[in-house]
Parts: sequence; C-alpha cells; structure tokens
Amino acid sequence: MNFFKEDNQSAFDAKAEAQRIAFAPVMFQACRILRDSRILELVQKGGAAGMTLDEVAAKIKLPRYGIKVLMESGLGIGLFCLNDGRFTLTKLGYFMFRDEMTRVNMDVVHDICYRGMFDLDKSIEQGKPVGLKTLGDWKTFYEGLSSLPPHARDSWLAFDHYYSDAAFPAALKLVFADKPKRLLDVGGNTGKWAIACAKFDTDVKITIADLPQQLELARENIRKNNLESRVNLIATNLLDESKPLPENHDAIWMSQFLDCFSEQEIVSILKRAASAMNADSTLYILELFWDRQPNAAAAFCLQQTSLYFTCIANGNSQMYHSSDLLRCLTASDLKVIEDRDQVGLYHTLLKCRKV
Repeated sequence: MNFFKEDNQSAFDAKAEAQRIAFAPVMFQACRILRDSRILELVQKGGAAGMTLDEVAAKIKLPRYGIKVLMESGLGIGLFCLNDGRFTLTKLGYFMFRDEMTRVNMDVVHDICYRGMFDLDKSIEQGKPVGLKTLGDWKTFYEGLSSLPPHARDSWLAFDHYYSDAAFPAALKLVFADKPKRLLDVGGNTGKWAIACAKFDTDVKITIADLPQQLELARENIRKNNLESRVNLIATNLLDESKPLPENHDAIWMSQFLDCFSEQEIVSILKRAASAMNADSTLYILELFWDRQPNAAAAFCLQQTSLYFTCIANGNSQMYHSSDLLRCLTASDLKVIEDRDQVGLYHTLLKCRKV
C-alpha cells in the first residue's frame, strides 16, 4: 500500500510540523523523562479532574522547577491539556507510557541510537556505521551485541523480539504444514525461533548458524529449555563468501535477517542458501517491508529504522522495499512460490524454492 503519493498538508500545518522536527531531539527526551519519572502515569491516575503542578511535585522526587519545565513542554508536545491550572492526560500522553510498541521503539532509540545519530551524516558519506563507536569498538553492531551493558542489550532484544514474536505463532503453522524434519535457522540470534520450533514439533531437529558471539546467547537459552539434544549450533560469518551453508535440511529459515545486509551481501547469502538446497528444500524468509504495512505509522517506523542500520548496525543495509528483496531472489536463482502479507500483523512470509 502506498501512503506517500500525495502532499495533503496545508502550508501552515507543514510549517508547524517542521518546528516539531526541529525540536524533535528535545521533545524525545522530554517524553522519555515524563514517562520514566512516572509523571504521565500520575496525571493519568488523576482522571478527568487532573492535577496541579504542586500536586504532581508533591509525589514525584524531582525538583519542582524540573517538573514544571517538563510538563509545560508536554503541553506543546500534546501530552497534556491544561484547564484552570490542572493538567489532564491526552490520548497521546496515554499511549506514550502505556503502548508497548512506543516503549520498545523509544528505548532502543535512546539506549542504542541516540548518541550515535549525531554522526549520521558521516555514516552516509563513508558507508560505515560511524555512530557505532558510541557503543563499542566493533566493525558491526552484531559483533558487540552480547557485550553491551545489560540495559542496552535488553532494549535492543525487546525491540527485535517485539516485532518477530508477534509473527511466530502464525509462521510456525505455515512452516510446519510441510512437516520439515531438519530445519536450518540462519541468523538465529538468541535462539527464540529454534526453541519455538522445537516446542511446536517434538520431532524436528534444528541447526542455528550465526556469529559465535550470537551463539553464546542462543546456547544459554537452549540449555535453559533442555533442548541441547535437538538444537545444534554452527558458528559462521555470513559475510565470508567462502563459507557455505550446511546442507541436508528440509527447510531454511531467515527471520528479520536479510535486512542486516546490503543487497550485494544478500545475493551472496541467498546463492549459498540455494547451493545448500535440494529440489525439495524450502527457504522461508520472514521480513518487514515498509511498502507492505497496514498503516502509514508502521511504514514510518521501518523507514526510520533503516537509519539505525546506516549509522549504528553496519552502514549498508536497511528495512527494504519488497521489490528490492524480490530482485535479490531472482538474482540468486530462487523463486517465490508463496507470498503472504500480514503474518502476525506487520510481516511478509516468502516461501521459496530453487529455480
């Protein structure tokens, strides 16, 4: 669906929106502090009667001055209404602290992206994740994921899992309709999909292929679920074109994985997947495409997430338009035999075979 065909804003509204963008970093931090300090929650509990500044200050352990400037900022942002000196929460204010998607998006932007985005211009110029240096000394974000401070790692994992977890129940039914006995999970991350597969089908054997740093996270989760006998781990660097993918699997699974690579790298990975497949093997690709979202807000989130890849993750990938990935599949001698949108809600599942 194309939400971007027309410009329907008036000149006045467009100029007003431009001011919100100009102050967006300030607005973001104000919203985050209002959320985390529980001011939003407190005012919401005040209901239709609302609360005065002094009533809020009496219950929040922050200086009155700080609370005052935050709440007045919240008026302009649209988090509060103010009548007769009493603040009440708006619908925007409610979603700012109650909506899970908003929370995971805000947390990953603050803990992973915010400081590094100062160097977005350099990242675009150089084709490298220049902002990554604010987190650690790695070539790509994924090399350092397991080494992040716990709060930052938790924010990234919550962000990643929020989107994938919603699609897993529907995807499991579609993948296991073909009753695969051996499944290869490429880019298995924390092992969440492999564990879900093992619990869904007690006969399936699963292999996870990923970076050794990532496999440490997966190994711990697999051990906690007592699945060591059914889930095998293979350490590999998918950017090394000399490394083939393991053969003799009925199904190959790639979930929110290919968006971590440039188009050239995607073709290399897909060609190795095709080489590892036989005539009856199936490749399943679960991805978020910004052009296939059910609403403009979802498309917006994916388009902005692309800049995380540009500046923080690797410097050369993005959340793709579906035509980009379909073109990569064609270049890799793979064909789509089934194409489903809104798997879960936001994902597309591509079922592929060798040409």
